[in-house]
Amino acid sequence: MEAPVEPAGRAVDRVWTVPNALSLARLLGVPLFLWLVLAGHDWWALALLAAAGLSDWLDGMLARTLGQTSRLGVLLDPAADRLYILATLVGLTAREIIPLWLTLLLVGREVAITPIVPVLRRLGYNGTLPVHMVGKAGTLCLLYAFPLLLLGDHSGAVATGARIIGWSFAIWGTALYWWAAVLYWVQVRQLLLADRTGVHDPPRGGGTGLDPGPQAG
Repeated sequence: MEAPVEPAGRAVDRVWTVPNALSLARLLGVPLFLWLVLAGHDWWALALLAAAGLSDWLDGMLARTLGQTSRLGVLLDPAADRLYILATLVGLTAREIIPLWLTLLLVGREVAITPIVPVLRRLGYNGTLPVHMVGKAGTLCLLYAFPLLLLGDHSGAVATGARIIGWSFAIWGTALYWWAAVLYWVQVRQLLLADRTGVHDPPRGGGTGLDPGPQAG
């Protein structure tokens, strides 16, 4: 979500907004989605994932047009993306559609960036790191990859094509996901050096727009 178009004290602290309601609904759909995948109801799972993707785009658009960007929304939006990725990882690994090593690689990336928030808090840095489109690109690749791999678990030419494209997205998404983690730690290193030298210029990001910091991608 982009910067508030209303005064910060009014827009940033809002909780009950239309975009936040959509993000919350998307979060509530995560356990249902996981159950559908584990139960083998693939078409319903794909339909729910498509609806979640639509709501993801819609809440960002409404936040901008209605001036309803909020701190809660900035947290909910990437949290929903990552929980859907986690739920899909669990489901596809349990069904042996993706190998365990890929799941461990992606979970390991999350573990790798977990210390970032405590480090920032220790430095007294309460904001989010400058955005990197690499992180969002990696997240989007994975969000495309997993539904395609789920579809590829069936028979037929369409399933075969979906499996090939899905693995392409999965490989690129995993690489970008880890690249983003490295970039976030580079930003943290800049902050640590600035803290030691007393020069507190904010670290520079690698892009603008959709990825609100280490929470997102």
